[in-house]
Amino acid sequence: MPNSGDSKPLATDAGAVIRTPDAASLVAAGDAIRAGHLIAFPTETVYGLGADATNGEAVARIFAAKGRPSFNPLIVHVATVAEAETLGIFSEAARRLAAAFWPGPLTIVVNRQPGIPISDLVSAGLPSLALRMPDHAIAQALLAAAGRPLAAPSANRSGHVSATSAAHVAGDLGAAVSMILDGGATRHGLESTVVDATGDTLALLRPGAITAEAIESVTRQPLIRPNADPAVPASPGQLQSHYAPAARMRLDAETVSDGEALLSFGPDVPVTDAAQINLSARGDLVEAAANLFAALRALDATGAATIAVMPIPAHGLGEAINDRLKRAAAPR
Repeated sequence: MPNSGDSKPLATDAGAVIRTPDAASLVAAGDAIRAGHLIAFPTETVYGLGADATNGEAVARIFAAKGRPSFNPLIVHVATVAEAETLGIFSEAARRLAAAFWPGPLTIVVNRQPGIPISDLVSAGLPSLALRMPDHAIAQALLAAAGRPLAAPSANRSGHVSATSAAHVAGDLGAAVSMILDGGATRHGLESTVVDATGDTLALLRPGAITAEAIESVTRQPLIRPNADPAVPASPGQLQSHYAPAARMRLDAETVSDGEALLSFGPDVPVTDAAQINLSARGDLVEAAANLFAALRALDATGAATIAVMPIPAHGLGEAINDRLKRAAAPR
């Protein structure tokens, strides 16, 4: 829960102001959102870069701060299911998903309700809307303070590794953000799963913190996996090159070469003097997902030209982890 003590802003070398999420800073953050400014805040997945989703100029500032292509849709964060249903047209399947997984790390893409005040820039001109109800006390407190739905992609430069701490946000976005609410390290460390519920069948647009198997157990129907065109994404996180560190990425590595750092997984790892971070020494995919982006940032900071990545199992959360790694390794 947000702290009740005095807020102590911390100015960073990057020019960003990091504040403790207490009553005073939340009031100030809500005022800033309504004035059209950007606020970075923690969710249970990664840090979000929030703006008033009803203010086209504010939404445009998100794209400018991130260097994000304007054709890449944004997720709208809402406080309640009732609020979500005033913005989007929910099918029965979409309602079952919301009932089972909200608040939580699931984004549901639905058709827009006619006449809603959400900026068209949020949806990149599409007739659909990506909605999520975050499961984080600070995110919910910011939504309450702002009194507006928040358009909020991950709080990092477009295509870079997602931010899982306030320091990551400050390092990537600096003074482009009016305030960073510091909630510590995020719980899941992996973005939300995105499901398209605009039609008769459900489609997995982006694997994430909730597994496809968990979703199928609720909907009792298979998730299709469409072959999306990365040049025209229907959902956040579908660009071919995404989540990328400066270093090159070499996937499914069993050895480590000179000049490489190692992103390892499990108890059996190559013997090496290279910089190394193990996502989970016990082979736990939940732990690996939570550590992924922070580990990529840390290995990138070593200056290694290439990050060698050990194989990650493809089941469960491994599907989402491998999705992020493949996008990080894609040609840029």
